[in-house]
Amino acid sequence: MTTRNLKLDPARTLILVVDVQERLCSAMPPADLERLVKYARALMGAARELGLPVLATEQYPKGLGPTVAALRELFPSPPVEKMHFSCVPEPAFAAALEATHCRQIVIAGMETHVCVFQTARDLAAIGYDVYVCADAVTSRFEEHRRTGLELCREAGAVVTTAETAIFDLLGQCGTTQFKRVAPLVK
Repeated sequence: MTTRNLKLDPARTLILVVDVQERLCSAMPPADLERLVKYARALMGAARELGLPVLATEQYPKGLGPTVAALRELFPSPPVEKMHFSCVPEPAFAAALEATHCRQIVIAGMETHVCVFQTARDLAAIGYDVYVCADAVTSRFEEHRRTGLELCREAGAVVTTAETAIFDLLGQCGTTQFKRVAPLVK
């Protein structure tokens, strides 16, 4: 029996924000969207403090609009536009991912049962350690979010939370990094 790697290594980890776009957001439950944005921002803040790469995608931005401003302002580079539901088949995404040399991917985004699931499944299938943050993903309906998380787990992803991932990446308290990052999850 093989064991999944449950420990995040800052030297090998990147944050991926999938399709948190204006027109898609308007269809999400407001409290769920607020939680997703809060924890996606926390993940990106931790990434900035720890020097981790951040990649973001936008599904058909002509139709679904740009990423919401609250997240877009934190992106270190423009989101990769995609037409596939999964990020993996998109050549620009594949090139950006390869350039990071990271093998562990922490995912936030929407919708959990479509783009997040298909991306997690495809990344796991090609050998990446995938972590899906249950508190940083959403779908229009809770049943779809729950099913998406179950499918991610079945595909080999670790279902976690943003706070769990952030503190795993930090490794210890009392450091300057901890003091800067800890407030992001409060």
